[in-house]
Amino acid sequence: MEGVHVLEVAMYGFVPSAGAVLADWGADVIKIEHAVNGDPQRGLRRTGTFVVEGDPNPNIAHANRGKRSVGLDIATPEGREVLADLARTADVFLTSFLPSARTRFAIDVDDIRAINPEIVYARGTALGARGPESTRGGYDMTAFWARAGTAASITPPGTDGMISPPGPAYGDTVSGTNLAGGIAAALLRRERTGETSVVDVSLLGSGLWAMGHAIGLSLHLGRAWEGVAPSTHGSPTNPLSGLYRTADDRYVSFVMLQPARFWTNVCQCLGHPELADDPRFATAESIAEHTGDAVKLLREIIATKTLDEWSERLTDLDGPWAPVQDTLQAATDAQVRANGYIAQAGDLELVANPVQFDAEDTQLEPAPEFAAHTEEILSELGYDWNRILALKARGAVT
Repeated sequence: MEGVHVLEVAMYGFVPSAGAVLADWGADVIKIEHAVNGDPQRGLRRTGTFVVEGDPNPNIAHANRGKRSVGLDIATPEGREVLADLARTADVFLTSFLPSARTRFAIDVDDIRAINPEIVYARGTALGARGPESTRGGYDMTAFWARAGTAASITPPGTDGMISPPGPAYGDTVSGTNLAGGIAAALLRRERTGETSVVDVSLLGSGLWAMGHAIGLSLHLGRAWEGVAPSTHGSPTNPLSGLYRTADDRYVSFVMLQPARFWTNVCQCLGHPELADDPRFATAESIAEHTGDAVKLLREIIATKTLDEWSERLTDLDGPWAPVQDTLQAATDAQVRANGYIAQAGDLELVANPVQFDAEDTQLEPAPEFAAHTEEILSELGYDWNRILALKARGAVT
């Protein structure tokens, strides 16, 4: 996307993460921040039990790497004039503002299109751009996680309350990637047809898409998808589909849906080739009939070694399996590193967006300091120093 200019008027995690993906892909993303306070996300220092002191701050860097920052008060006439000048040369206008704020600041579709009829206008919303609740805001915890079905589906029956998202900005990041994809499609349409688009992605719609398979089943069969109680085994008829505890209280996950096909290989990798000749496990039907026996044997065997030891021994396993890893373990996984899924962004290591081109690592840049590029960008617009200083004196820019 080199040569594509994106003007981002957005805060927090969802829509800025779309801008981050576009920046990863090479777009020039100019982030407009409040002239005094900046993006409120900059003040986020505590997330759960995690506290970040000083800079760099991953809470702001994850969704804002690779951008340029301008401190701009779009509540002032002078600030809106600067924004209009930026919009004239932009390919994409990207915003998270609610309809009332878009009207108040004159940045709604018609306002921006009056300045630049060719621009792709992209909106990230909580609950969608239409319907009786289209003017309401929300976060990924509410719209993506709770309302779209994930929370109820992942929470075991009888649990008091609901299981929370597994990490901060979980639904924001998924939804932001969806929005970046929509913007890319709109740019392609404009290039091929000359027609521009308004792109809408919501947290609610993204949450539904993430649950799309289960929702399709629910609609067809007339029953809600249900969570299951945690267990170390998942299938009553397949010993090779489930979790097994290791000697160091970690787990390996087997998901081999054709147990008869993989049984011999599993036995060899576990160091018990004699089990391959056990008549109880000779066919798919006998394996299903004796799943309880097989699970008992596998539990006893896998409990004798640590996860690291099994990870080495299972490298020759043909069937799908995985270690159950926490975030730090996932971040240091050799396969993750080999594929460049985590990259250096200034002083921080961050997860790259999952799209790669030509089997090359995605190159990340650090997130900007607040208003770090105001003077640079205004100079690119042709503003001389007298005008820039006058805008600063009036508080229109920082």
